Amino acid sequence: MQGEKKCCGSKKIAGIKCEVTNCVYHAPGDTCDAGKIEVGPGPCGCGSDTYCNTFKPQ
Repeated sequence: MQGEKKCCGSKKIAGIKCEVTNCVYHAPGDTCDAGKIEVGPGPCGCGSDTYCNTFKPQ
């Protein structure tokens, strides 16, 4: 599934920390290789109400 990582950009996003190790975009150092991310849903009352819509399971 490594090839799937490259479909949406394959470059690290500065300032994004991701600890979701079972995502195809997770990279060493808890970074994200998706190129861009989408977070939702909105509106939210707190951070725990959000999630990464870019997530793809390995």
